[in-house]
Amino acid sequence: MPGSSVSIVNVDKYFGDFHVLKNINLEIRANEFFSILGPSGCGKTTLLRIIAGLEDVDDGDVLLDDKSIINLPPNKRPVNTIFQNYALFPHLNVYENIAFPLRLKKLSEGEIREKVQWLLSLTRLEEHAKKKPAQLSGGQKQRVSLARALANEPKVLLLDEPVSALDAKLRQELLIELDNLHDKVGITFIYVTHDQAEAISVSDHVAVMNNGEVVQYGTPYEIYESPADAFVATFIGESNLMKGTVKRLISESYVLVEFPTLGEIVCYRDKPVDVNDDVLVTLRPEKIRITHSRPQVPEDSFTNILHGVVDETIYMGYQTKYFVRTDGGYILRVYKQHASYLLDEKIIQWKDEVFLYWNPDDSFIVEVDKG
Repeated sequence: MPGSSVSIVNVDKYFGDFHVLKNINLEIRANEFFSILGPSGCGKTTLLRIIAGLEDVDDGDVLLDDKSIINLPPNKRPVNTIFQNYALFPHLNVYENIAFPLRLKKLSEGEIREKVQWLLSLTRLEEHAKKKPAQLSGGQKQRVSLARALANEPKVLLLDEPVSALDAKLRQELLIELDNLHDKVGITFIYVTHDQAEAISVSDHVAVMNNGEVVQYGTPYEIYESPADAFVATFIGESNLMKGTVKRLISESYVLVEFPTLGEIVCYRDKPVDVNDDVLVTLRPEKIRITHSRPQVPEDSFTNILHGVVDETIYMGYQTKYFVRTDGGYILRVYKQHASYLLDEKIIQWKDEVFLYWNPDDSFIVEVDKG
């Protein structure tokens, strides 16, 4: 099943006076797993429905393999949609639910049997073929929905928060199955979700949306490690966001920023800034190292070092979350991963005095207010 590329070109959409989508432009490559990520109400589902032909655009175009489909009705588009409510026929068993679109095409019984058996095997539903939807778990129902959508041999599969109705463990399992299924069938998947963990774990590329706009596009690594603004930095994962003022330009790569209760910190100069500019700096909690003793670092490394006291600890098994009050009174979140269990390691506890240190490349500017 070869997939198609999808191009969203200058798409605008209004619901009355409400501007839902604002000049959306996206290039989705053929056969990739692409995610549209954003909070509720940002326009991501509306964009998916436009690709499916379930909503019209007020301006712009949608192309499949460089050909406009904007005037094609939904049933003429080589696209299928998976909804979070499964949309299965309750009176039909699993086999007949999957066979339904094939019967509409008037395929022979032999062709239908061969294709349904292949799809049952692909989605691991062989033993459930004779069951009705009411006899299935949520994950099994979603796999039936997937198999039925794939029966039409779509060029693009649209998935509208397909695992949101499932519990956390089942969501993760089905997400892995989706990724494996994508690898097997090879068509283009466009996945809509509000869950950043889902999007970055399976996608080739991600578009982050907010207030009807695409605020960042890139690989999961680029989105997480180099958020375009404060919204992306806080929506994707967790981050310490700090407001300060540029005091000195150290080099082409680094600046010295002063923070009211944190002191002076060396930050990566990834945006054009000048002395006295007010800036917003992001620093991921897991990038910060925490120790009982002052770290020994090369003098020319610009490593940031702060002293503080542990204000609160949250042990989570695979990591511990520390909330450290620095000498200036600023509370930084620090996440320490537990890669191994060391019996002779002195555990950092509540009220301990600690040192925090990190590479200046990990504290970088996401917003600038010119002084």
